[in-house]
Amino acid sequence: MTTSAIEPDQIARAQSLAHGAVGTALLHIERAHNGSGTWSSAHTALSLATRGDLTSGTAASLYYGAPAVAFALHAAAQGTGRYTRALNTLDVAVTALTRQRLEAAHRRIENEHRPHAAEFDIFYGLTGLGAHLLRRHGDGDVQREVLGYLVRLTHPLPGDPDRLPGWWSPAGPTHQGSTEFADGHGNFGMAHGITGPLALLSLAALSGITVAGQHEAVSRVLTWLDTWRQDGEKGPWWPQWITLAEHRTGRVRQAGPPPRPSWCYGTPGLARAQQLAARAMGDTTRQRAAERALLACLDDPAQLDRVTDGGLCHGAAGVLHTTHRVAHDALTSGFAERLPRLRARVHDQPPAREKGFLDGTTGTALALDADAAGGLPASGWDTCLLLG
Repeated sequence: MTTSAIEPDQIARAQSLAHGAVGTALLHIERAHNGSGTWSSAHTALSLATRGDLTSGTAASLYYGAPAVAFALHAAAQGTGRYTRALNTLDVAVTALTRQRLEAAHRRIENEHRPHAAEFDIFYGLTGLGAHLLRRHGDGDVQREVLGYLVRLTHPLPGDPDRLPGWWSPAGPTHQGSTEFADGHGNFGMAHGITGPLALLSLAALSGITVAGQHEAVSRVLTWLDTWRQDGEKGPWWPQWITLAEHRTGRVRQAGPPPRPSWCYGTPGLARAQQLAARAMGDTTRQRAAERALLACLDDPAQLDRVTDGGLCHGAAGVLHTTHRVAHDALTSGFAERLPRLRARVHDQPPAREKGFLDGTTGTALALDADAAGGLPASGWDTCLLLG
């Protein structure tokens, strides 16, 4: 279809995995794979997502533009042979984009500048692109280049007197000016912090894909998480982020666990990333500790009562699905007994105002479909959350 009859904002929204047609297509694809939907519906949904020229420039990412569409098409194609020509075309675009982003990132490191989260995070950055490449191709030159960059990201910049981690951002978590974040921040979250890269490095290692320094990079991130773990009465937790002042004093100002336990921030996402890392390292003691941290969180009503929507990103569906993923690999028992309460919590949330994947009804439906099937998606859609 040509773009002349379509408004630019419609084209832009269609290409969004987070809020637009690409995310909606994932639900139809998952249901076609598991037999509760049709491939005709999945194809129609994908057609809506590709009704304009796809963005493949520097604004593109796993959650927007050509990589987002490629992720959805691969989810549809696996095991079916569908969309081969389109995927081959998109492979070229995604590879070119990834290498362009890698070149800029390495240049930034060489110039000893600090990275904004959009360089490396899941939503906008190279971790998200690496997640797609891992799902699409497994091992490969570009995938290894992304892993090599993430290894480099874990090193402090040369000559830094504070020895801040290499992922320390020069801006605040909302990218708005603030005296609190005048010296930047170190982010712990899955969505925009270091646990997203940790999960990708670990999932790649579990798939047998490793590069020089990968083991040590995983260890560096885990040591940082250990340093900032807070041992509360209800179990361990990690701050959402820390400031330079907190780094220098070694004390966090955050009084308790993050406002909402969730995939994006809080114990559920951090526990899964650390569980994956422990499995990649063969560290059963650390794996059990990560699993116990999640169990403690799930048993704390004060934390769970802060979850006030049903979405994937920071809502009840995300907690439910993350728990399923942890439970599937767990050495620790007790998750099955907690799943009914989490399921009920998803159903008890008010209806979402949008249909989107991250915060809307699409993501909730995907989590509930996976829950009904035992927790594992048929299409692998949760790779875009780096949960599996």
